[in-house]
Amino acid sequence: MKNKDEMRIEQDIVTPLLAWYDKSKRILPWRENKEPYGIWVSEIMLQQTRVEAVKPYFDRFMRELPCISLLAEAKEERLLKLWEGLGYYNRVRNMQKAAQIIMDEYGGSFPKEYELLLKLPGIGSYTAGAIASISFGKREPAVDGNVLRILSRLMLYEEDILSQKAKSEVRNSLIPLMPKERSGDFNQALMELGATVCVPNGAPHCEACPWKEMCLANKEDKWKEYPKKAAKKPRKTEQKTVLIIGDGERILLHKRPSKGLLAGMYELPSLEGYVHEDVIIAKVREMGFSPLRIQQVEEAKHIFTHKEWHMKGYRILTEPFDFASGERAILKSGYVMVSKEETKKAYPIPSAFGAFTEYLDIRPGIGKKVSR
Repeated sequence: MKNKDEMRIEQDIVTPLLAWYDKSKRILPWRENKEPYGIWVSEIMLQQTRVEAVKPYFDRFMRELPCISLLAEAKEERLLKLWEGLGYYNRVRNMQKAAQIIMDEYGGSFPKEYELLLKLPGIGSYTAGAIASISFGKREPAVDGNVLRILSRLMLYEEDILSQKAKSEVRNSLIPLMPKERSGDFNQALMELGATVCVPNGAPHCEACPWKEMCLANKEDKWKEYPKKAAKKPRKTEQKTVLIIGDGERILLHKRPSKGLLAGMYELPSLEGYVHEDVIIAKVREMGFSPLRIQQVEEAKHIFTHKEWHMKGYRILTEPFDFASGERAILKSGYVMVSKEETKKAYPIPSAFGAFTEYLDIRPGIGKKVSR
């Protein structure tokens, strides 16, 4: 029999939240079943990425790699191509490492316990809680930014929600609230509430919230003050000149190192800083190509976690590539020459260069003529 505190919690918090979720939840492809592989893939993709942006990626990934064994065996370039545009590419690399461990140590089946899930590469407390609760019915919270924001406003929580202390305290406070029969739904209801009602940007839709009568931020009109966050350090800014080099049939790409930022991806060649067209032309000639025309294109900016790239782009039409010789030094140092169609199928290009990919199909006549 439940005691008075448990009955109050169920009546004031759990019951209205789950009733709201049952009525208001969005139809999402990863909610079609509770199979852990799909839950895992979706939760990793949703880190730092909006739901609407994830949907087509999730559908394609599950179509191409529908099970753990195929993920474990996939070639790296295929993985990166499937992930192209989602960013944070170590996420999918860690997924493959985890898949290989699951195949080797767990016979291809996901471990059901939270503590075992935590040991897998790329799975933190949030993802472990989501998988354990949604797929296996465990009473394990899944605490992400949505949950932290909701509860900080509900209680006027004063701690910096990005701190480990806050995450631990919120996690511990949620465990006794979780209904044994619907722990997965409880976690998803919190996530849904944060994504659609107590939103991260702009005013919360308090009129639609199942907790509007008990929320202190709503009562005291303090939603702008919560959650509390420490000031972030300013990002480092780097200037780059991006080169789109092609002969009308093929484009020059460069494979980044296997470690570090955008590891293993194919990028458009670039120069540090903003440089004059004469410097660009000289560099293209140094690389072994004969430039015919050059044209400046739009500028672009890409934001990483700790740095920003500010980029100026130039597309350079060259004389036809001499494929027969195969002796160019440029082709021995991580560079490849590929068609535009090949870039769509086989060569993963980071979204950092997304503003320039429309210029990959270089044709004669663009830009001003390069003097000999």
